[in-house]
Amino acid sequence: MTETQDSFFSVRDIHAYYGESYIVQGVSFDLNKGEVLSLLGRNGAGKTTTLRTLARLDNPQLRSGEIWLNGEPLHNKKSHQAAQMGIQLVPEDRRIIGGLTVEENLVLSQVSGEIGWEIEKIYEYFPRLAERRKQEAPTMSGGEQQMLAVARALARDIKVLFLDEPYEGLAPVIVQEIEGIVRQIRDIGITTIIVEQNAVAALRLSDRAVIMDTGQIVYEGTAQEVLDNEQLRHEYLAI
Repeated sequence: MTETQDSFFSVRDIHAYYGESYIVQGVSFDLNKGEVLSLLGRNGAGKTTTLRTLARLDNPQLRSGEIWLNGEPLHNKKSHQAAQMGIQLVPEDRRIIGGLTVEENLVLSQVSGEIGWEIEKIYEYFPRLAERRKQEAPTMSGGEQQMLAVARALARDIKVLFLDEPYEGLAPVIVQEIEGIVRQIRDIGITTIIVEQNAVAALRLSDRAVIMDTGQIVYEGTAQEVLDNEQLRHEYLAI
């Protein structure tokens, strides 16, 4: 089957399971190149499962539906193949590699596949990481580890960035710093999907929003429409 849509990233009626638990139930949306999309909903709505499905991780299992990146099918790919095509997931647990310095983590991310940003460019955008380049990565603060996780994604060939709970567990002042980094990423035109419980913070950075409830999309519109719709936010986001 050939994709005929014009969208840069297309999700078509995907259904995904953890074992026999039916989690993602017919999700569809489109993303234009350079757009930032907030994927929102209460805890248990299926947001992270959707993101993991789009990144083609082994678990959850995609049982039906299609995912297209720039006209190329993703739904028939494994996670390493999706990464080679330019899908980069920054998971909630960050996956920083212990026993390695900041710079060694960055270098290791470029060992296989197409290289994205050069390390010196990363240091220009993340001066804190330049200061910490020789420090063992797990000894950094949570905010600094989040910066490193994002930087490692940028060090690879990147077409779509997935951020899963980038503000989780961070102090408000650090959230502002990470927000600034995500804003820079948006401003240079990297297509991004953000899953985040801090919905207002995510919406401030986004062009559009998709709200999920019990594995299905219940609302899709502009980020500003969600910010302006108090009833919608109260019903589905508890804000």
